[in-house]
Amino acid sequence: MEALEIETGFNPQAAVIWLHGLGADGHDFEPIVPQLELPRPVRFVFPHAPVRPVTINQGMRMRAWYDIFQFGGGPEDETGIRASQGLVEDMIASEKERGVSKILLAGFSQGGAIVLQTALRHPERLAGVLALSTYLPLAATLQAERSQANADVPIFMAHGQYDDIIPLSRAGQSRQLLENLGYPLEWRAYPMPHSVCPQEIADISAFLRRIL
Repeated sequence: MEALEIETGFNPQAAVIWLHGLGADGHDFEPIVPQLELPRPVRFVFPHAPVRPVTINQGMRMRAWYDIFQFGGGPEDETGIRASQGLVEDMIASEKERGVSKILLAGFSQGGAIVLQTALRHPERLAGVLALSTYLPLAATLQAERSQANADVPIFMAHGQYDDIIPLSRAGQSRQLLENLGYPLEWRAYPMPHSVCPQEIADISAFLRRIL
């Protein structure tokens, strides 16, 4: 899996695998790393999604973790979602082989959906989840497939109040479902569109400092 890597210090014992959104690439969240001002060395892994045709964009080929058939919900690309889940599982395994003790999954938009899909089903304990401007995919299968090891994994979920790509209400439904299943969820909504803002970065930094 092609990825960009940044280490904030020598011999990191923690890793953050951070997935970008539709049409972006691993460089998208690279500028955030120094802004997080983390006290301990952390390895950030920013993978590039595979290039594939995307239905809502007239079949144009772009980096995408799965296909999107229509805006605002509807049928999901289960095959693509589960294939990307497999890619993230492979990245988790390779970080463990490198001797990292704490692994956190982070993602924005489409990347956030894959992070939630993977983390809540992963058989071994993860340190936490950052789910930014996103929603829970394949929600109907979670109860049957969820992993006991991550039944209480800390989740930071944030969304823009003016998001016109993934409506706040859709994220709210995902939040409700996760809370009903007992996940400890920290929720934030910011006065922004489908993006990231300075207050959100400060809150992410606080969450990472606590978890890592």
